[in-house]
Amino acid sequence: QVQLVESGGGLVQAGGSLRLSCEASGRTFSNYPMGWFRQAPGKEREFVAAVKWSGGSIDYPDSMKGRFTISRDNAKNTLYLQMNSLKPEDTAVYYCAAGDYRYYSDTSLKQPANYNYWGQGTQVTVSS
Repeated sequence: QVQLVESGGGLVQAGGSLRLSCEASGRTFSNYPMGWFRQAPGKEREFVAAVKWSGGSIDYPDSMKGRFTISRDNAKNTLYLQMNSLKPEDTAVYYCAAGDYRYYSDTSLKQPANYNYWGQGTQVTVSS
C-alpha cells in the first residue's frame, strides 16, 4: 500500500523558514515524478513545486520563485520542500503528491489530476 506522510509544518513569523518532508512507503518513488501543492481555505489546490522522474525540478510559480526549493533523497524515499522568506499569503495546507507516469510534460506536472497518490497534508501558518 502506497503511503505519503508529510511533516514539518507549523507556525512561523513572516520572513522565517520551514522545511517540509514527505516520506514515501509502499513503492520506490525515485523513478517517478513527485510534487508539492497547497490549498488555502476557500481556494483551489495550487501547484507549488515538482521534481521530474529524472530528478530535475520544473519552473516554480512566480510567487515562490527564489524562495522555495524542492529536492528529493532517493535513498530515503523522501521529498523535501525548503521554504524561505515566508509570507502570510503562504499560509495553507501543503500536500505531497506522487505520480505513476514518468513522461509528463512540465505543464502536466502542474496539474493535481496527474498525480495518483497524496499525503494527508501539513498545515503551514505564517503570521504577520
